[in-house]
Amino acid sequence: MARIWSKLAIGAAVAAAGATAGWLLRDLPSQMGSRPLTGEGPRSDRIRRSRQFDGRTFVNPMNGDANVAPPVSLLRELASDRRLRQPPGLIPLAVPAFDDAPRDQVRAIWFGHSTVLVDIEGRRILLDPVWSHRVSPSRLVGPRRHHEPPIGLNALPPLDAVVISHDHYDHLDRDTIVALAADTDVQFVVPLGIGAHLERWGIPTGRCTELDWNETIEIAGIAITATAARHFSGRSLKRNDTLWSSWVLAGQEQRVFYAGDSGYFEGYRRIGADYGPFDLVVLPVGAYHTAWPDIHMTPEEAVKAQQDLGGGLLLPVHWATFSLAMHPWGEPVDRLWNEAKAHDIPIVVPRPGEAVEVGRPQPVDGWWQTMRDNNHLNHR
Repeated sequence: MARIWSKLAIGAAVAAAGATAGWLLRDLPSQMGSRPLTGEGPRSDRIRRSRQFDGRTFVNPMNGDANVAPPVSLLRELASDRRLRQPPGLIPLAVPAFDDAPRDQVRAIWFGHSTVLVDIEGRRILLDPVWSHRVSPSRLVGPRRHHEPPIGLNALPPLDAVVISHDHYDHLDRDTIVALAADTDVQFVVPLGIGAHLERWGIPTGRCTELDWNETIEIAGIAITATAARHFSGRSLKRNDTLWSSWVLAGQEQRVFYAGDSGYFEGYRRIGADYGPFDLVVLPVGAYHTAWPDIHMTPEEAVKAQQDLGGGLLLPVHWATFSLAMHPWGEPVDRLWNEAKAHDIPIVVPRPGEAVEVGRPQPVDGWWQTMRDNNHLNHR
């Protein structure tokens, strides 16, 4: 009898594992989105007419195609110093209070990684919202959060627009997008081709605007313009069939620049001349490596980009929440702070969820360094 029960238990476990695997595999095609060039139609026509499209894929015309091939030495780095790539303790979170959006200055709330809520001239625009536990097509594997979102999606104030920089999982999160579409009437603004993903996920075409570089849509009095970036795209093995962008948010008096993901390139000077000056520049400072200078800036390059753009308070993003490269967890803002002080560049390094009033930003207090110092004291 024991053997019978043992076989039944094993069979049940195998069946459960098979069911779980089946459920996960069923979810993968949806997570990967949709190919924008399948069939004919307005989207396909616009892609083929884009100056960024070479007939097969989107490209970086200012610097050629992005290099993302990892060197063999990367495997050794991945296996070493894993502890340093983790935060040294619990990341302090702030819970923002949402009063009326200020009309006389820009306010920003960084929720972690590249997710930022921008209040500009009384309007609210959410950049690259990611609330999922992992940035991956799978719920079981892939980079996972070092901290919870400071607030739930249902606690967000009414939004005027959601802006997406590109379709990588750490910037375009299906579950977050679907939830926002179901619970609000917000408009989505995305680079050319990404509308195909949103359609696959059930978002009506009338709620999504796709833009090529230097195209603009006005929503609630804010001009939202797609601008150049040096990066790549893809949610599967197929690369670069959707466009990647930086973004300019411009009201009557206030202006914000968001770089999305990008390596450093000379185009920042042109963006600053064409669309600046900016009150706030939101720039990525993490996930850099010598093997991929074409796709991610170093902190020092972020300072140079701020100078090229013509100034503005620098808010660093693309760090702290997910470990996506081999550098130590707090190194990006250590290096940024040092470089900013050397060049007298105004920066702010808020805790996730902490509001930044651009006209009177809080001083940098090194909270991430305090975490590290406290951890050292606790282990002495």
